[in-house]
Amino acid sequence: MDWDKLRIFHAVAEKGSLTHAGDVLHLSQSAVSRQIRALEESLSVTLFHRHARGLILTEQGELLYDATQAMVKRLDATAARIRDSEDEVFGELRVTTTTGFGTLWLAPRLPALYKKYPSLKIDLMLEERVLDLPMREADVAIRMKEPSQADLIRKRLMNIRMRLYATPEYLAEHGTPLTMDDFTQHRLICQHAGTAQVAAGANLVADLMSHDIPSTLTVNNYFGVLQGVLNHLGIGVLPDYLTEDFPHLVRVLPETESTEVPVFLAYPEELRHSKRVSAFRDFVQEEIFAFRKRQQL
Repeated sequence: MDWDKLRIFHAVAEKGSLTHAGDVLHLSQSAVSRQIRALEESLSVTLFHRHARGLILTEQGELLYDATQAMVKRLDATAARIRDSEDEVFGELRVTTTTGFGTLWLAPRLPALYKKYPSLKIDLMLEERVLDLPMREADVAIRMKEPSQADLIRKRLMNIRMRLYATPEYLAEHGTPLTMDDFTQHRLICQHAGTAQVAAGANLVADLMSHDIPSTLTVNNYFGVLQGVLNHLGIGVLPDYLTEDFPHLVRVLPETESTEVPVFLAYPEELRHSKRVSAFRDFVQEEIFAFRKRQQL
């Protein structure tokens, strides 16, 4: 198959329009149309359904698009490696992690990384969905479980637990519960049971919800839970790594906590020599080491 035709096919599939693909490729609509028609003839298949709303891939077109998508991601990874300087750290780095860890731990520490590498461009993707690193949906991931793919380099950073916290103001007004039975006088703030979250956190919430708690506030991420706690709405289920940045929070019912959750940093084997990845990995490891050392004081 002609590489140039495949490049044009990929652009049309991405844009769903001959005109929009032509704009991206700096080709006329007729030139794009000719190339697509020639590709279809060479394969003896129809790659697109044509209708008033635009172009939709056929089943055969979907198969070819999957292949070209993988090719584009591989080429992007290769280009990233080529662009990496021997001495400098610059360019785009796509980092994925959970909304909670990204907003509550990682983002507040990024100024130190940017100070060291001012030409770095970080695309921070915060979501609970596990992105596919080998398919280059992201360059680096920080995950709350060990990655399952075999072709990833992974490093265990630390272990965390979900615990109960409240503000001194809330406890001064409502009292401090000494047992779970005392929770009948308090409001629980936590992630909703149906929200994508680590199993240890979900199990702790399920156990708490099994008690008679008259008032609750459920949120779909830990950042929202924290905001509820900081505004004195109740007692929240939160990861213990945030206590350093919010030292005034008071731990409630110390015997109530989740099982340990491992935190892993991972990236594709092919990015082993990437200067950007190495800089980010070393920065996170240094921050984690310093964080754990302060926790032991």
